[in-house]
Amino acid sequence: MVNYVVCTAGHVDHGKSTLINALTGTDPDRWEEEKERGLTIDLGFAQFELPSGKTVSFIDVPGHERFIRNMLAGVGTVDSCMFVVAANEGWKPQSEEHLRILDLLGVSSGIVILTKVDITDQELCDLAEMEIVDHLDGTFLSSAPIVRVDALSGKGMDSLVAEIDSVLEGTPSSPDSKRPRLWVDRVFAAKGSGTVVTGTLGGGSLEVGEELLVSPNKQHVRIRALQSHHKELDIATQGARIAVNLAGIDHNDLYRGAVLTRSGQWHLTSKFDGDLFVLNAVDHDVSRRGAYLVYLGSGEYPAKLRVLGPKSLSPGEQGNVRIFIEDELPLMLGDRYILRDSGRGETIGGGNILDAEPLVKSSAAKPNSDIDRIISEHGWITTSHLEALTGEIRSPTVKDWIVHPPLLDELKGEVLQLVEEGGALGVNLSDLNQNQRNIVDLLPNVILEGTYLRKAGEDNLAGHRFLSALDKNLFKPPEPISITQPELRELVRRGLIVEEEGIYFSPMAIEEATTAVRKMLQKAPEGITVGEIREELGTTRKYVLPILAHLDNSGITVRRGDFRIAGKRMPDID
Repeated sequence: MVNYVVCTAGHVDHGKSTLINALTGTDPDRWEEEKERGLTIDLGFAQFELPSGKTVSFIDVPGHERFIRNMLAGVGTVDSCMFVVAANEGWKPQSEEHLRILDLLGVSSGIVILTKVDITDQELCDLAEMEIVDHLDGTFLSSAPIVRVDALSGKGMDSLVAEIDSVLEGTPSSPDSKRPRLWVDRVFAAKGSGTVVTGTLGGGSLEVGEELLVSPNKQHVRIRALQSHHKELDIATQGARIAVNLAGIDHNDLYRGAVLTRSGQWHLTSKFDGDLFVLNAVDHDVSRRGAYLVYLGSGEYPAKLRVLGPKSLSPGEQGNVRIFIEDELPLMLGDRYILRDSGRGETIGGGNILDAEPLVKSSAAKPNSDIDRIISEHGWITTSHLEALTGEIRSPTVKDWIVHPPLLDELKGEVLQLVEEGGALGVNLSDLNQNQRNIVDLLPNVILEGTYLRKAGEDNLAGHRFLSALDKNLFKPPEPISITQPELRELVRRGLIVEEEGIYFSPMAIEEATTAVRKMLQKAPEGITVGEIREELGTTRKYVLPILAHLDNSGITVRRGDFRIAGKRMPDID
């Protein structure tokens, strides 16, 4: 079942809450203060099922200018809007501000509703509609249907339901990316249940019993129960308005603007780059000087701003900015934000987050929405971290890493050069840095032999002249002065040289010594001495003792006092 989130918008007392009540039978004004004052000061929620079977979660937001903060909390995760204008009053200041905010937040579809038509004559209704069309020209609502209704009498309500269904049919619902994120817009303690938060679920599903991370508190909590519009759920799906009963946290430690996510799926940041469109209605330039508030999701956060490039942005101008907040929040490429001047009490503008983890210093940063740009600035980035920053899943290029192609080519060139310089032996992996070691499998025409990387088909080490010298002097081997220590160690590792007690022998020397000792033991099975073996091999104690130590260690011989007898691995004695 597809669920859409639709918010109301419009000037105070233009009939938004009455309209929701008439549509759903639910009064969105929850607080006694709202009942007494006759205006909405906080968010209200209601659900409605359309004739097509689509469900709609309505968010009723306040229209009074003093409650603009709460209005922003309600429109951060919506799919569409119902823009309400009273026929008897026409376009008002908060109508304009709500329109600007919806546009800045990227809401792309909606219905315009002319309310209170039963208490307004036809001519005034026509004038109000003409005024609406004029104000909506060039905005995302310029081609939206305008429906005339009177919520109290029910006039036009059937047409409104049909238009809502039609508009939502062409409005894509938010995708399920398997990375749920719930911006908290209400917190309370329910009797017998404990801490409860509400919000609009984006990015994926949540399930009873799973563990979540609360940001910016960085506390781990567990979902005790889920509910959507008074119905108990085992799983809450993408786009639903839900209440979450949490275990592991007190309601006093939560507030509007907190966020629930799965641990490790999101990058937490207190700094981001974004584009900023400054509204034409602003009568001053925007620079780093000023007291700002940034609105992200359902939260309001004091912020500092740095314009990237020029020193300031003029009204109607678009540029890039770097925004700093005190809290660390789970943000990503494409998230929308609104910027307000807290001193002047006005909406400055808004835009998209272009980089949730800017690495380039602000004086040189040129952010955009190109994911390849993010990869290039990181150089090396894991697939999971790229998904956390951008929401995009890409195949790794090196193990679990995505590497900027020019950097990868540069690394390949470096390692191949080291292999070339290493000659027959090549280069030891321990001499490469971690990134160089990671790309070894991608190199052409090289092979890994033990810990050495060398050119394929160019193993000159196996024909080293020191090997020939050892073969010619089996039991009086020469000192290893014609070979480097790395080469010597590699030949030992390959088994082309046998090392014992600092003396190096040809494997042939061990074989022939074994044969000689075996024949001697055939004649004297009770044992033979070191001197007897030395004479048989025609060598000295300097060399015979290491040879016998090797035979002992290999199980070919066993030492018994001054004698050697056959070991378990001695070839059969005929």
